[in-house]
Amino acid sequence: MGRRGRRLFGLFAALLATAVSTGLPAAHAAPTEIGTGSLTATVSLTEVTPEAPDADDTLTLRGTVTNEGGTDILDSSVAARQGVALEGRGAIDEAMARTEFHTEADGPIVIGHGQDIGTVRPGMSATFSLEVPVSALSLGPDGVYQVGVALTGQTEDRQWDQILGIGRTLLPWGDSPGDGTRLTVLWPLISRTHLTAQTGANEEQTPTFRDGSLLEEISPGGRLHRLVELGADLPVTWVIDPDLLASVDAMVEEYQVYEGDELVAGNGQREAREWLGALQEAVRDDEVVALPFGDPDLASLAHQGREVQGALRQLATATETAALTVDSVLKVEPTTDFAWPVEGAIDPSIVSVATSAGAHHVIARSDSLRDGGLAHTPSAARPIGDGNTAVVADAVLSGLFTEDMSGTSNATLSRQQLLAQTYAIAGEERAGERNLLLAPQRMPTGDQAQAMADAIRAAQEQADWVSFENLSATASAQPDPAANQRVPSSDEYPSRLRQQELPTSAFQTMRETQRTLEDFTVILTAPDRVEPPFGNAIRREMSTSWRGHESDAAAYRFTVQNGLEDLTGRVRIIQKSPITLSGRSATIPVTVENNLVQDVKGLELRLTSSRRLGLEVSETQQIAVGGGHSQTVKFSTTARANGRTFLEARLFSTEDEKAYGEPMRFQADVTSITSAVLMVIAGGLLLVVLAGIRMYTQRKRAAREGATSEDDAPAGESSADTSSVNTGTPPRGETLDSDE
Repeated sequence: MGRRGRRLFGLFAALLATAVSTGLPAAHAAPTEIGTGSLTATVSLTEVTPEAPDADDTLTLRGTVTNEGGTDILDSSVAARQGVALEGRGAIDEAMARTEFHTEADGPIVIGHGQDIGTVRPGMSATFSLEVPVSALSLGPDGVYQVGVALTGQTEDRQWDQILGIGRTLLPWGDSPGDGTRLTVLWPLISRTHLTAQTGANEEQTPTFRDGSLLEEISPGGRLHRLVELGADLPVTWVIDPDLLASVDAMVEEYQVYEGDELVAGNGQREAREWLGALQEAVRDDEVVALPFGDPDLASLAHQGREVQGALRQLATATETAALTVDSVLKVEPTTDFAWPVEGAIDPSIVSVATSAGAHHVIARSDSLRDGGLAHTPSAARPIGDGNTAVVADAVLSGLFTEDMSGTSNATLSRQQLLAQTYAIAGEERAGERNLLLAPQRMPTGDQAQAMADAIRAAQEQADWVSFENLSATASAQPDPAANQRVPSSDEYPSRLRQQELPTSAFQTMRETQRTLEDFTVILTAPDRVEPPFGNAIRREMSTSWRGHESDAAAYRFTVQNGLEDLTGRVRIIQKSPITLSGRSATIPVTVENNLVQDVKGLELRLTSSRRLGLEVSETQQIAVGGGHSQTVKFSTTARANGRTFLEARLFSTEDEKAYGEPMRFQADVTSITSAVLMVIAGGLLLVVLAGIRMYTQRKRAAREGATSEDDAPAGESSADTSSVNTGTPPRGETLDSDE
């Protein structure tokens, strides 16, 4: 039997099977299309125009067919399927999740508007372009419709016609369901940590970058360059990490970059100036939301660092720094009243931490603050107690652009989904207006940003059922009383996200680094050269961007701490070798060295001896040392005994009496107390002994004489009584006053 005969035989078998299953005579059965179950080919739609067609339009469907199987696809062709009405958002989600072909769910074939593809070898692709009158799609009442393009063909081992693959898209159809739906789109300008703290050790304070990736991002074609370029013409709310602005601003002047372990001069000054200039122009008439400096990980702080002393203070400082940075760099006044936990997942502790620094709005997501069986999509604003509001982003809308958008098929489908989802929301049976929020991933790629921009423009131009609003207006809109306002418990927080959090040890390291910084800056005459770079570096250690990069985060914390310890170690006491003291009195010189580029003050030097009775040391010495200089002070000592002793010199801050730096210990040998000194000391001791003997002898003699006098006295009288009636001779040991 030839190929054509086998094909006809397979088709006849299919018709017969359909007739048997329906109980109809074979001659009257309608043809049934057969799918392979696990489809052999991928059908991708790369263009759908117009996105929201009218009745007299012709729909253009372009795309590719890719053979995913191990054998050739033979005698293939593609054709559109008639529209299938999707009732509500749930039906849309189900349609987009299906992968297999179903005759009823995918609609009948559109006759007369297909295209032959022919043979497609394994792993190869073929393109198609269909022009389909909208009237041929059999679209009914207003609503959202699924439209598919299916590949029909054969394989070498199954040589009869069957559906080998299908691609689907969505069409909003009909009159506008109303104009009461407003959409807010967040446009995030966030990057990972780029700047180190290595800026306070030289006179020029040259900023130092971990690598050259920031220059790549802000250069033409880079991710951040595309975000600014695309966002400039879109109705969006900019959400900016001020650390990114500070980092790019640091590139405007001289800076250094690590290439491996080597530092090289940076050369991105022109790109930095151009990017900042373009951003200033782009945000001029838009709302700007400033996240706390460094985009701190609020969930990690709430779950792992809240009990670590000083951690919440870092968040408060990051919030204060945010407004100043944005205003300084962009010349606009941002709002700092919004907190954005990772993926909008919240629990009571996250809300508490997020609002502790002054924010009253928390950007959440609907897969965290769920609405259960609510039949409609509620407005974004939800009061959650204590005067705080959760602004709940729609999880479906927010997740539309998370896939790989480097190919046009995903971007095209995401655009159509945005139009279809907003059309379905606008058409829900609920009176009144509502505000929706689309909060995309924190750091979208350039392709993802392009896909979002295309979708927003399509909505601007063709979706008259939705308008655009800024975030503050959405947050202050009237909330839906039927919406869920209960913050989920900590047990409901996703374990996947909890596993990515910074450990408690990270916050403990930040605390120790902060303490070291505070103890260091009190002795500096120009603390502003050190506190900002290291303080900001500590806050960068809390960044959300460290999620999934645990080893890099730990290395960064180690580098910051070590860098600070290197600076503090530049003010030190120079080590002394063992010394020998000659004579009873001597002076011991101690030198304090300052290898910083600024002066230090507010220090005192103390020298103590391990044998205080053997070697006395003079009082504390005040220290002030110029940058790049050293100061030697002399302590006077008094030796009272020969022998070995150990001395310890240590610096202390006069402001808080805290020890500064490491102590310096050295040995002193007192070996030259002279013979004359020894004779004087011996003579003094001899006089003390003789005086003691004389006193002892006198007391013994007095005692003996007193006993003798008592023995010679008459009965009943004491020697004292006898003396009182004597002829005037005074008693022994007393002296009478004379007339002289």
